[in-house]
Amino acid sequence: MPDAALQATERQFMRLLRQAAGDIRIDFHCFSLPSVRRAQPTQGRVDVQYTDIAEIDRLDIDGLIVTGAEPNAATLPQETFWRDLTDIIDWAKDHTRSAIWSCLAAHAAVLHLDGVERKRIETKCSGIYDCLKVSDHWLTASLPSPAKVAHSRLNELRTEDLTANGYRPLTLSPQIGVDSFAKDFGSQFIFFQGHPEYEALSLEREYLRDISRFLSGERDVYPGIPVGYFDAETEQKLAAFAARAQTERRPALSTELPDRTLREDLATGAVATALFRNWLEYLANDARFPRVTHEHLTPGA
Repeated sequence: MPDAALQATERQFMRLLRQAAGDIRIDFHCFSLPSVRRAQPTQGRVDVQYTDIAEIDRLDIDGLIVTGAEPNAATLPQETFWRDLTDIIDWAKDHTRSAIWSCLAAHAAVLHLDGVERKRIETKCSGIYDCLKVSDHWLTASLPSPAKVAHSRLNELRTEDLTANGYRPLTLSPQIGVDSFAKDFGSQFIFFQGHPEYEALSLEREYLRDISRFLSGERDVYPGIPVGYFDAETEQKLAAFAARAQTERRPALSTELPDRTLREDLATGAVATALFRNWLEYLANDARFPRVTHEHLTPGA
């Protein structure tokens, strides 16, 4: 994750996994790819609090979670972290019971594994979307259908491209396509295009960040209001502010943003807990491996 989102991402995944764990003991190990460039304060924190990724082989990792990042290069193979990331993808096939690839990490993994290219979408996908179960799979057992899941991305993997390469869609939205999908590589690989781990205010923080970037001239297009996220009154106020911002474009205008209220029916936390409870139970009960007394989980890479 980028520096600004690092601690929030750690908190989100750790909180969620602890809520989902029940009586399963979890040992967390956080890693950062050495090729990810960080500001010195954040790098200092990583050096002190993170496990050296060179030690990953000796830790007997059961489950791996690899998070996304904001892209900086024109294509994924041009990113500075590409080689380190693809090494982890190859390593996970033989050394984990299951690995979760989130957002950009999902796009990178399928490109490396099967040459499946993501496509740029015209308007950023941002909001809470109703996602329907389309496969019977251990990950989605007891999951409501539709399930509300947060998405925030500029690219997409298309259903037909995934299925043509042996990937199994698990949940999808009629509005935005595939939400989650899976493929067996020896390790059970799970892919999320969305962010089930997001806290209630995560999308709001991203939306406000994008507004600030527009007002300061860092981005050319004013961001759309996240779909299905704010209540109707807030959406009206934000639409009026957007019209004003595009005529009075100046950084100081961000201090005049209207107050905001989220919809009452978001309910994304229960969905995330169910997904990760199923994942942890799979790690604990996978018959291909001896039963263990604790789990090693890796939020972030």
